[in-house]
Amino acid sequence: MGFLIRVVVNAFAIWVVTLIPALSVSVIAFPPGETLQLVISLLVIAAIFALVNTIVGTVVKVLTFPIYILTLGLFSLIVNGFLLWLTSWITEFWAWGLRVEDFWWGVVAALIITLINWIFGVILRPKRRD
Repeated sequence: MGFLIRVVVNAFAIWVVTLIPALSVSVIAFPPGETLQLVISLLVIAAIFALVNTIVGTVVKVLTFPIYILTLGLFSLIVNGFLLWLTSWITEFWAWGLRVEDFWWGVVAALIITLINWIFGVILRPKRRD
């Protein structure tokens, strides 16, 4: 259940990022491109992004741990931008998917996605019973 919630939150965050034209991040929906196809495209892209974060992100974060310490965690912005760009590259092979035009705007988009995920994580976190 947690993976599905993560995918839905990621899909919402990616959709929010595509609403900001300056970031040059867009989603190309399945043909014919109606609202339903856009939602399904966002969910599939979010699932791919979650898998990339889980598999590749973990490996990259372990390998670059000394750089994280050296930059006091700011390197995570670059890693998150790389993971978003990697998701874009994976979906580039089809006629639909995520498009990130510029890496550095992708870093800003990844920051916004991370903030949205954090906000929803705080809201959706199960309450502890004492």
